[in-house]
Amino acid sequence: MTDDNAAMTMTVACVNVPRPSGAPGLLRLVPASGPVAVGLTGFAERADRHPVGEDPALADELQLSHALYAYPTAHLPFWRTVRAQARVAAPDAPIAPGSFDEHLALAGVQESQLWVGDLLRFPDLTVVVSVPRLPDARFNETLGFAHAARMVAQSRWCGFWLSVRVPGSIAAGQPFELIPGPRATGVVELFRARTAKRTW
Repeated sequence: MTDDNAAMTMTVACVNVPRPSGAPGLLRLVPASGPVAVGLTGFAERADRHPVGEDPALADELQLSHALYAYPTAHLPFWRTVRAQARVAAPDAPIAPGSFDEHLALAGVQESQLWVGDLLRFPDLTVVVSVPRLPDARFNETLGFAHAARMVAQSRWCGFWLSVRVPGSIAAGQPFELIPGPRATGVVELFRARTAKRTW
């Protein structure tokens, strides 16, 4: 039997960069219009100088392991449905890029397929899967309803942080490949362990 998820082409659906200073809007990130340079700590300009979902006091030491945050596009139909059920959007209303505070929206890959240490290799950039994102109030704010963070915790559709192995650039539409790492700890397994005693 063929694994449809594994067979699906993996591509960058969107690259989101910091919203210009002073520009109106709830979302901190907006789609980039072309290739974006990526260094060891992520984009040159970061709207979130501390990684969302983590302790701001740890910002400096987390910058390398939390250089970029990626969210799978496979989950978007579900979030469109629950936003409509919560009456914060029409059933066919698209979810705006950056609604999860994601720097990268990735098609063809999900948390359940990833392990800490896996490489994602883009044409001019290589990153390493580091840790899952922990649910926080930003999910409630940007998705528009009070229990969004709790639903992230229950579904384990949390997205994942990436560290940069080989700096370069990235752009929407680019393909990428998944290169397995040590495969000792799965992203979902680590998320479950880190959220076991938390409530939302």
